[in-house]
Amino acid sequence: MTTDFADGRMRLTVLGGYLGSGKTTWLRHQLHVGGFGPVHVIVNEAAETGVDDVLLAAASGLTLLAGGCSCCTGRQDLIDALRGLCDQRSRKASDEQRLQRIVLETSGLADPGAIVAAIQGDPVLVNHIVIEQTIVVVDALHGLAQLQTEPLGRRQIGAADRLILSKCDAVDLASLTLLRATLRALNPSAPQSAAVLGAAQPLPDLAPDAQAPALPPLSDDDTRGAIFPTRLKIDDSIDWSAFALWLSALLHARGNDLVRVKGVLPTPAGRLLLQTVRKVVQSPEILPAQENQSEDGTIVFIGRGFRPEDLQTSLRRFAGRPTGLRQKPYARQRV
Repeated sequence: MTTDFADGRMRLTVLGGYLGSGKTTWLRHQLHVGGFGPVHVIVNEAAETGVDDVLLAAASGLTLLAGGCSCCTGRQDLIDALRGLCDQRSRKASDEQRLQRIVLETSGLADPGAIVAAIQGDPVLVNHIVIEQTIVVVDALHGLAQLQTEPLGRRQIGAADRLILSKCDAVDLASLTLLRATLRALNPSAPQSAAVLGAAQPLPDLAPDAQAPALPPLSDDDTRGAIFPTRLKIDDSIDWSAFALWLSALLHARGNDLVRVKGVLPTPAGRLLLQTVRKVVQSPEILPAQENQSEDGTIVFIGRGFRPEDLQTSLRRFAGRPTGLRQKPYARQRV
């Protein structure tokens, strides 16, 4: 990683990857081990409720941009946030006090290439920020299926300077080789590495003659409809056993449509981080208490092909009455 700041500009790393790829887990580990040094993290979440910012408290500074993807509907918010950091930096008296690095963790619905173009095309930011690299995290468990069906996933791979394969411990060598060959075919210049729970893991050499499976042609005009986030506020009287049964049944029936579920739930055991990727429920984690817990009890469902009122009705029948259901489609974001 470049460490020469002789031109006086900040270095920005764009961290991208599809929904549930493991971006936050990887970044959280880098912050823990000091991989970026002192750094300001900008977290962009498609839903109006932020969750990832709760997990990145080790950053020197943190900005949450929630409610729109930075490559389209939330682009101006990103530009404004970066300009604000530039203004703050210019007011510092010495180089030791000035911010040197920024990491932007994009939404899983964002195209990193469009974000890079927006920053480089801004007449103010181009004088204060250098985009150091674009890192894209790839879910080894679901990545090949996503590349078969999601044009956005292919654009994310094509925009990468570096590819990090997550969850490699969950797949066999043959499946991993097929995915890696596909990634190489889509972006032959991007080096590949691996991480499990954010920690670097060795990757076997990929044979030069490893064959990538043929990918079908895809159109940005997806007949399945746009992916959108839905917020569901859980009532305090929820029956947690019934809720677990409902979620399990929902993922079994509609896991390929509900590509991501994430939320922080107040349970008798503490603040529980709930995360799923398609039909896979990730290991639960108890989070520490924090000053602002106003969004605890909100679950964000990200997917396509369902109606918010259907989630409300089914959960009410299983476990009680949820409140505050909200859907915010992104008409400009086609995946």
